[in-house]
Amino acid sequence: MNPRSDVGQAIALAARTINEPQSLDETLQAITEAATHSVPGFDQVGVSIMRKNGTPETRAFTGDLVPRLDQLQYDLSEGPCVDSLRHSDVIAAPRLRHDQRWPRYIPEAVGLGVKAQLGISLHLDHRGTAVAGLNLYSTTSEDLDPEAEAAAKLFATHAAIALGNATQREQLNEALQSRKVIGQALGILMERYDISEDRAFAFLVRASSHGNVKLREVAEALVSERHRA
Repeated sequence: MNPRSDVGQAIALAARTINEPQSLDETLQAITEAATHSVPGFDQVGVSIMRKNGTPETRAFTGDLVPRLDQLQYDLSEGPCVDSLRHSDVIAAPRLRHDQRWPRYIPEAVGLGVKAQLGISLHLDHRGTAVAGLNLYSTTSEDLDPEAEAAAKLFATHAAIALGNATQREQLNEALQSRKVIGQALGILMERYDISEDRAFAFLVRASSHGNVKLREVAEALVSERHRA
C-alpha cells in the first residue's frame, strides 16, 4: 500500500474517533491523539483555543514540550501557532533553525529541541476568524514529510467539524444548566417573597446589574444559600 493510502486510512479512522459524542475537552484530546497518528512526521501535538477575551490557551496536548512551546508563542505573540490563529491558514516551518520569520521565538524553540513545526487553524467563527488551532512539532526531523501539509489540511476539516459539534453540545448543556438553576432561583424568590414569576425574574436582573455579575451566578448563589439553610 502506498504512503498516500496509508495517510488516507489513518485520517478516516481518526475522523470516526473524534466525531464520537464526547465533551469538549475529550474531543480536544482525541483530536491531538488522532493528529499524532494521522499527520506524518510530528511527535508533539497540541490544540489552542481562543478564550472569550481574545487570548489563546492550550487545552489538550500530547508531548511534554507542547505547553511550553505554545505558551512561549503566546507570550512573544509570534510563531506558527499564533500566526495560524491570526491568518486562519496553514503555517509550515521546516528547518526551523534557519527560518527568519520569528526572530524571538526560534532560538528558544530550537533550544528546546524543535526542528520543524506546522500550525493550522481548526475552527472558524461566523466572521471567519480562527477560534482554535492545531500545533504540530517535530523533534526528530528538520524536513516536513511530503504528505504532511495535505494530510494536516484534510485532518483539520474533520477535526473542525468535531470541534464545532462538541462546542455546540457544551454551549447547549451550559444553557440548559443555566435555565435549570435560574428556574430554581425563581421558585425560591416566589416562595420567599410571595411574588409572581415576572417579579422574581426582575429581582434577579436587578441583583445581576447592581452586583455586575452574571444572572446565572446570582441564581446559583440563591440556590446554594437555600441548600445550606
